[in-house]
Amino acid sequence: MAIRPITVVAALVLVAALAFGAPALQRFVGFGVPAAVAQRDTKPVGSANKSTVVAMDDERIKLAEIEERSVGPATIVKRLTVPGTVVPDAGRVAHVAVKLSGTVAELRKNIGDDVVKDEILAVLESREVADAKSEYLAARLSNELQQDLTARDKSLWEGRAVPEQQYIRSRNAAAQASMRLNIARQKLLALGVRADEIEALPQAADALLRSQNVRAPISGRIAERRVELGTAVGRDNLETEIFVIVDLGRVWIDLSVSSADLPAVREGQAVNIATRGQPEVGTAKIAFVSPLLDKDTRTARVVAAIDNADGRWRPGSFVTAAIAIEEHTAPVVAPFGAVQNVGGRKAVFVRTKQGFEKRDVVLGQRDGQSVEIVSGITAGETIAVSNTFSLKAELSKPGEED
Repeated sequence: MAIRPITVVAALVLVAALAFGAPALQRFVGFGVPAAVAQRDTKPVGSANKSTVVAMDDERIKLAEIEERSVGPATIVKRLTVPGTVVPDAGRVAHVAVKLSGTVAELRKNIGDDVVKDEILAVLESREVADAKSEYLAARLSNELQQDLTARDKSLWEGRAVPEQQYIRSRNAAAQASMRLNIARQKLLALGVRADEIEALPQAADALLRSQNVRAPISGRIAERRVELGTAVGRDNLETEIFVIVDLGRVWIDLSVSSADLPAVREGQAVNIATRGQPEVGTAKIAFVSPLLDKDTRTARVVAAIDNADGRWRPGSFVTAAIAIEEHTAPVVAPFGAVQNVGGRKAVFVRTKQGFEKRDVVLGQRDGQSVEIVSGITAGETIAVSNTFSLKAELSKPGEED
C-alpha cells in the first residue's frame, strides 16, 4: 500500500507543532495547526488571579509573633529637618574665680567630680584675707566698746550726771564705730567670705584667719580644674579662674536654619532630637531664634532646650533636629513598619477571619514612625504591625497551581 505524500507532510507538521510550538512553525512554514495545540501554547504560566489572603489561625499568629493594632485618626506633623550640635546651657555653666591674692592650700574636688551648691572646692591661704578678717575683728571689738560707752553716757545724761555735749560726742563716736564695722564686713563679703563665716570669726582659731574657702556657686560637675597645690592665684597677671562647673541636667541644641525656612520657625515649637546610635528620640523646645543671619552661611542660630537628667545628650555631639512647623489630623494613621512593598506597590495586611488580607494602600505624609494612609483601609480595621515581612514571604510562595 502506497503512502501519500500529503499524509506524510501533515504528520510531520503535527509532530513539529508539538515539539517547537505551533505559532513559530506556522510563521515559517505557513501551515495551519489544530486549535487545541495553539490554545495550549498561548496559555500563560501560573494563575493570573492569585489569592491575596494569607490563611493563619490564632495559634500560628502567636507563634509568628505578629502584633495587631487597630488603625484610626491621629495627628500628623510636618517637620523641618536641620542639623544641630549639643552644647551646655549657658545659664548652667559657672566659672569659679578667686577674688583675692593667695596660694592654693587644699584641693577637695577634682575634674569629673559631682558637686552641690555651696560645697567647698578648695582652700586658699591669703595675707589679704587675713588682714581683712583682722580689721573686721578689731572694728567689731571697737564697736562693742563704743556702744557700751554710749549707753552709759546716755544713762548719765538722763540722770543729769553729765552734760548733754558729752552724750552727743559719745553717740557720734558710736555711729562712726558702727560704720567702720559695716565697712569691714562688706570688705570680707567682697572677698568671698560668707555671712555665716563672718559671724563665726570671733570664735575661730587663729590659723583659720588666713584661710579662704572657695565654694561651688551651682550644683553640677567639675568640667575643668586649672590649678594645682601651691599655685599662686589672684591679681597681677596670675590665674584667677580655678574651676569650671557645668550642670548638664538641661542642655541646648544649637541649630542652623536657612533664611528660606526661618519664617516657619518660632519660639516655643517642639523639636524631635535624634542622634546616630541611639534609637530613642528626645523632645526639645525652641527657646531662642536669632534675629541676625550669619553673613557667610546665610543661616540663623536657633537654640532648643532639652532635659538631660540621664546624661544621654553629651555636649559636642552632632544630632538631627526635626522642627514641628505644621500639623493636621489624618483619618487613618498606621505604623510605618506595617507597610510592605509587594509587587511594586505599598500594602498592609488586614486581619480577617481567615488570617490576613493584603491590601494595597496609598500613603500620605510620614511623621517619624507613623504614616498617613490616604486610601486602602478605613478607620477601625485591624492590621499587622510587626513581623509583616513573614506575611509577605508567605504570600509570595508559589501555590499548587504554580
